[in-house]
Amino acid sequence: MGVRFSPGVLGVMHIHPIVKEILTTLTKNGHNAYAVGGCVRDLLIGAPPKDWDITTSAAPDRIQELFPDSFYENRFGTVTIKTDHEDEMVRHVEVTPFRTEGAYTDRRHPDTIAFAQTIEEDLARRDFTVNAIALAADGTIVDPHGGQHDIEQRLIRAVGNPAERFAEDALRLMRGVRLATVLDFTIEPSTFTALKTNARLLKDIAVERIRDELNKVIMSDRASQGIQLMEDAGLLVHVMPELREGIGVEQNLHHIYTVWEHNLRALQYAADKGYTPEVRLASLLHDVGKPATKKGEGKNCTFYAHDIVGAKITRRIMARLKYSRTINELVTKLVRYHLFYYNVGEVTDSSVRRLVANVGLEYMDDLIKVREADRIGSGTPKAVPYKLRHLKYMIDKVSHDPISVKMLAIKGDEIIRELGIEPGPKVGLILNTLLTETLDEPSLNTKERLLERAHALSERSPKELERSLERIKEALEQEEKQRMRKYYV
Repeated sequence: MGVRFSPGVLGVMHIHPIVKEILTTLTKNGHNAYAVGGCVRDLLIGAPPKDWDITTSAAPDRIQELFPDSFYENRFGTVTIKTDHEDEMVRHVEVTPFRTEGAYTDRRHPDTIAFAQTIEEDLARRDFTVNAIALAADGTIVDPHGGQHDIEQRLIRAVGNPAERFAEDALRLMRGVRLATVLDFTIEPSTFTALKTNARLLKDIAVERIRDELNKVIMSDRASQGIQLMEDAGLLVHVMPELREGIGVEQNLHHIYTVWEHNLRALQYAADKGYTPEVRLASLLHDVGKPATKKGEGKNCTFYAHDIVGAKITRRIMARLKYSRTINELVTKLVRYHLFYYNVGEVTDSSVRRLVANVGLEYMDDLIKVREADRIGSGTPKAVPYKLRHLKYMIDKVSHDPISVKMLAIKGDEIIRELGIEPGPKVGLILNTLLTETLDEPSLNTKERLLERAHALSERSPKELERSLERIKEALEQEEKQRMRKYYV
């Protein structure tokens, strides 16, 4: 039934003027119309709505008749009204007729839809009670499922039978966790039981949709709670099973938390600092390779090469969840190099140049942020000690040295002309070999000296050049492993 909302009980209602104008126009022309869903929930909580949705008793053709500047290109009857308002949130407002839905055989979309006669029928098809509240232009609220009560009690409760709601649309499993995380609500017991019982249905959902919900959890203020809730609900095994391998895995004398606890604490630090999605993902996954590389038990156990193994695992996770290649490469790189060794007085300019060359100057700040998250996640009280501040100074100092092929004093076309060779892979091998040499000795980066070296390198076959680069890489990795053993990392 409809009740008048009393301002001050849950917050002050404020419908956007554009939305109110649309609702009023529909009402004056003989139709019932309501703002509905997340926007009403947000108003009741006292938060600014992130978008606006309207539902009405008017059919699509009638909506378009009343709002000629609109378009309608979907089977759900949703008409998008163009307002050209300066506020982007209401530049396009979606208006959907009341509707009911048939079975969901694909666990995601209804096989059939039908227009309904009442707002109560429409609200009955929605996922959670906090999203099943409608608000009219005059302030009347329609709340047949007790959504206002659940907001007051800070509960996420399924509308009607929770098992049926999750069986209809399995993405609601992730959405329930995401809402509880973002709103800092608790999932009501019977809803949580149904969520755990039906967690396996998540495998029927497109990974892109799962990834989008995961991103919202990770980008929330309570990101670590969200990942823990995914684990408690039995969802994480269907999203990031590799992360679960750290549960109960004890660490060495440098850590007071298990691998699982450490990863979640690192994520939460990144969330508390408002870092980017890529830094948050890398903070969560930076030690994902530890369970597979653990040797021994107790305070002297080791995790040699867990950064390398973790990078491979991270690449697989990111690819499986269909993150873009750019995001995959960055997160994988941050995991691969998060263990960089840096002690003032021990690390040379050339080693800093190599680190910057591997990571990319533009991503060094992100790498240091992941290192901060790693430190705090280990129980260390200080995120940025003197040596990290000194590293930033060193990065700035060497940033003018050649740290990528693009910064060499010679270009590929110059090598082609000077050596009289055809464009091809060998040119790239020569350039990368020259870069490797100049990382150790920046003074070599003059056109004259590089051309002299290029002539010498051109006598080698591509396979010989590849072997030379591989030997250099192996030597650097061996040097890094020795440091890792020395410091139990």
